[in-house]
Amino acid sequence: MRSNLQAPLHPRNRHQGRYDFARLTAACPELAGFVIGSPVGDATIDFGDPAAVRALNRALLKVQYGVAHWELPDGYLCPPIPGRADYVHGLADLLAEGNGGVVPRGNAIRVLDIGVGANCIYPLVGHGDYGWRFVGSEVDATALQAAHAIVQANPGLGEVIELRHQSNRGRIFAGVVHGDERFDLTLCNPPFHASADEAARGSRRKSQNLGRQQAPLNFGGQAGELWCTGGEASFVRRMIRESAGIGAQVRWFSSLVAKSEHLADLRKQLAKAGASDVREVPMAQGNKRSRFVAWTFLDPAQRAAWCLERWPRV
Repeated sequence: MRSNLQAPLHPRNRHQGRYDFARLTAACPELAGFVIGSPVGDATIDFGDPAAVRALNRALLKVQYGVAHWELPDGYLCPPIPGRADYVHGLADLLAEGNGGVVPRGNAIRVLDIGVGANCIYPLVGHGDYGWRFVGSEVDATALQAAHAIVQANPGLGEVIELRHQSNRGRIFAGVVHGDERFDLTLCNPPFHASADEAARGSRRKSQNLGRQQAPLNFGGQAGELWCTGGEASFVRRMIRESAGIGAQVRWFSSLVAKSEHLADLRKQLAKAGASDVREVPMAQGNKRSRFVAWTFLDPAQRAAWCLERWPRV
C-alpha cells in the first residue's frame, strides 16, 4: 500500500499525491476510526493494521471506481490498489501501441486475470478505468466465492466480469481458456515465496518494518496467494511454457516479477518458448521498485491484423 507521501505513479493513475482523507471518510465513515496523525501532522492510517488497510481500500474503490460494496474474508490478500492500477495502465500502454497511440476502451477488450483472488482488484480497476471485460480464474474456492459476491453486489459488474474455477492447481491456462476464445491481455500477480516458512519470514519482516513485532501481515494472504513450490520464478516459467500452446489466442501475456534477479532466466525461457516480442516494464511506488514482463507469440503483421479485426476504431 502506498504511504501518504507522493509516489511516481503512472500519469493516468487516479491515486496521485496524498490520500484525500476528507473525501474518503465522507464516502466511507468507517475509515474515520482508523485515521491518525503522522509525525509531521498529516492525516494517515496505521498501515500495519489490517483492518485499517481494508477500510482504506474499501473507501478508495468506492470513491475512485464506483464500487459500492467490497468485502474480503478474514486473512485474504488485501492488495495495494495504486500499485495494482499501475500494472493495468502499463498494459494499456502496450495495447495503445497497436491502436494509433490511443488506449482501446470498452468491453470489446477482453482480459484474463490469472489468480483473481478474493479481492477481484484487477477486474475492478481495469473495468473502472477502461471499460474492459474480464475473466478471472482462481484455484481457491473460498476466494472465488468472495470475488463472486463482490461482482454480484455491484450492479452491472456481472455483465463484464466472469469468474472461473481452475480445478487443476498444476495448470494455469489449461481448463480456463477455451479453444475458441481470444484475449487481448492476460495479467497475473504470481505467488512470491517458495514455501510457507519463507512466506512467514517475509510477513514478520514487513511487520517489524512497520514497528509491529507480533502483528499480522497487513495485506493478509492465504497460502496460494503468498507461496508456491519454487516461488514466482517457477510459477512464471510454467506460465511461459503453457502460453506457447495458446499463443495465437492472446495478444499479450504478462506477469508481475518482483525479483529482478529472475529476469535473466525468464528471458531465456521466453526465447526458448518462441516469443516474438518481450517487454520489461518498470514500475515504482514510493521506495518499492518492481516491474512486469509481457510477451507475445504474434509477429507485427499478426498483431496489426488482430487490431483491425477485433478492436473498435478510434
